[in-house]
Amino acid sequence: MTTAEPRPADSDKLDPAVLKVAGVVVLGAVMAILDTTVVNVALQALTLEFKTSFDTIQWVVTGYMLALATVIPVTGWACDRFGSKRPYLLSIGLFLLGSMLAGMAWNIESLIAFRVLQGFGGGMLMPAGMTIMTRAAGPHRVGRVMAVLGVPMLLGPIGGPILGGWLVDAVSWRWIFYINVPIGAIAFLLAWRILPKDEPRPAEKFDFPGMLMLSPGLALLIFGVSKIPQEGGVSSVGVWLPAVAGLALIVAFVLRAGRIKNPLVDLKLFRNRTFAVAMLTMSFFILAFLGSMLLLPTYFVLVRGESALQAGLLLAPQGIGAMITMPIAGRLADKIGPGKVVLPGILVIIAGLAVFTTQVGANTPYLVLMAGLFVMGLGMGATMMPINAAALQTLTQRSVARASTTMNIVQQAGGGIGSAVMSIILASLLAGKFGVPTSQGQLAATALIMNPRTHDAAAAASADAFASTFLWALILVAVCFIPALFLPKKPAVPAEEEPEAVTA
Repeated sequence: MTTAEPRPADSDKLDPAVLKVAGVVVLGAVMAILDTTVVNVALQALTLEFKTSFDTIQWVVTGYMLALATVIPVTGWACDRFGSKRPYLLSIGLFLLGSMLAGMAWNIESLIAFRVLQGFGGGMLMPAGMTIMTRAAGPHRVGRVMAVLGVPMLLGPIGGPILGGWLVDAVSWRWIFYINVPIGAIAFLLAWRILPKDEPRPAEKFDFPGMLMLSPGLALLIFGVSKIPQEGGVSSVGVWLPAVAGLALIVAFVLRAGRIKNPLVDLKLFRNRTFAVAMLTMSFFILAFLGSMLLLPTYFVLVRGESALQAGLLLAPQGIGAMITMPIAGRLADKIGPGKVVLPGILVIIAGLAVFTTQVGANTPYLVLMAGLFVMGLGMGATMMPINAAALQTLTQRSVARASTTMNIVQQAGGGIGSAVMSIILASLLAGKFGVPTSQGQLAATALIMNPRTHDAAAAASADAFASTFLWALILVAVCFIPALFLPKKPAVPAEEEPEAVTA
């Protein structure tokens, strides 16, 4: 090529500089995502260690999620105002400090407090990391860098239960937090040396009233929804009161954001048709697919009697399938358009998920289940990251930080709501099978399955409840097909190359 490129990021291949940046961001993301799944496996051990109830120990997870929801909206403004490197280093530092202190916790209250500190760091890691990678690679290669960023999203759910089960059984629960210390220290040093120098922009007035609406609103909504399985339905005051209050604050934020110049989350992004369609597709996908994925370890542990470690190993085929298709899908999304990749990916997910709606039972051969997981993984690798790429490809470099923040808000809220929806569907189906209140469905199933006299009948009834829950997940994944039809089916034209069109 004889024409000089305007900047290195516009070249077609991922050059070594971009790959180094991607490696730093992936290391930070692996640390955050692994920590979430590792802690989930250790909840039973923590309950026994601190001699507390399951309701209280859940705050180890819920407190972390609420901290994430609180800090994510601020990340876009921080990356615009200070550059993305400094907020990223701050997030790693907070996460590292929270991990060290959580490992030293002396009671359940201190552990929950230090998990909240971890969440403040973890909430900034993904949106700041996405901003750094997208700016480094340029819009032509967003699909490929999103595929790279998808690796920790796959390794976390696969490796987390395996690592967590081993650490809790063979070492100590404290090491599920201490394991982050060397990873975080390396990530901090590499980020300090490798990430490009910050380019702070002229100061914009921080939307402090918007933060007082959106951050507590998201936290209250996620808190209320997360209480649904525990309370047994939406009619409980502990569910609807915080959820309604959170929704009211979010609605107030949206109404105000449309009237001010620099809102905390730029809702004008949704005027971009591609971004709006990608976010709608992502909402349904996260709600259905990730919500249902949380049920799979429960099925293996409850119905099949596997340990947490064995359940993690049985989920490995899904990650293997996704690792095969993800880099290919990222390349294709850049070359032929995300729509042509996402639509077949959704069909493949539906085919794999169908196995769990028709074949899952108390004695289903593991080979059949693992084949279904592998097919679902193939579809996931061709779906999740190309949707993210579609959302970012047509935006200006100036919009990337705010867009990354918006995407992470959608994913965090969708993941929390999806897991709660699937959990309450399962709990209500189990309760119907065993004639108990919804909040007691899983406890009743566990007690009857552990009893040798009722094991076979209870396991069969429980497996049937799981199959019906997966059917609902399949329906919601199928709904994703409708907005996905409107995703771009041609390679994106970078917005910075068409300033007039963007202005219009």
